[in-house]
Amino acid sequence: MDQLETLALQNSDGILTITINRESALNALNQKTLNELKGTFEEAIDNVDISGIILTGAGEKAFVAGADITELANLNEVNGRNFSEKGQEIFDLIEGSAKPVIAAVNGFALGGGCELAMACHMRIATANAKFGQPEVNLGAIPGYGGTQRLTHLVGKGKAIELMLTGDMIDAEEALSLGLVNYKVDTKEEMLSKAEEILAKITTKAPLAVGMVIDCVKAVFTTGENGYQTEANSFSRCCGTEDFKEGTLAFLEKRKPNFKGE
Repeated sequence: MDQLETLALQNSDGILTITINRESALNALNQKTLNELKGTFEEAIDNVDISGIILTGAGEKAFVAGADITELANLNEVNGRNFSEKGQEIFDLIEGSAKPVIAAVNGFALGGGCELAMACHMRIATANAKFGQPEVNLGAIPGYGGTQRLTHLVGKGKAIELMLTGDMIDAEEALSLGLVNYKVDTKEEMLSKAEEILAKITTKAPLAVGMVIDCVKAVFTTGENGYQTEANSFSRCCGTEDFKEGTLAFLEKRKPNFKGE
């Protein structure tokens, strides 16, 4: 894609690290950043040489401290809907990626930043991470899917409490609530852990990985029968070359050589 202004990219052995690179603004999400995230994820999802994605923020203070308040302040009832729906579309793209996406959360993940982290398939947090949906302090509510994803991840009662009070929680509480998968001490450990998880996943059958993600998403998709989605996906797996290779490798007591076919 064109030269990026708000993101920094690094590709290492098929793992793409996307860094939101607005450190002076605590990596706040403005429309430019959202547009670049959309284009970058679209390209990464279509790129056969990329098997997994890490999303993080520049510096030590913030993953994403929230939306850009200067843009928020100009919203009204008409363009506010467009603002919300655009963000939801981009975050749905991330959540629907057939390639695993890990949010590596360093520092503040507030408002749109917390929503962005929740749109990823997994979350790893440093000890200084802080999560929250403080939109009520601005007379607003989460607009990028936060009311839905936070409820799915931590349960109705706790989600309502966090969104109504606007309180922040630390990495330890986020871990206990199931909002994050792992808590580590430093940013270096956080990125290393994310790379470790993705490296393990890349040894598995790519089509099956994508279908697991799709089936889990179906749990929370209104009107979709997740059990039927699972049965359909299992059937599709059985028709792949990877399934033949995986079962044969098991019987022959060797490591499988998956090709995503």
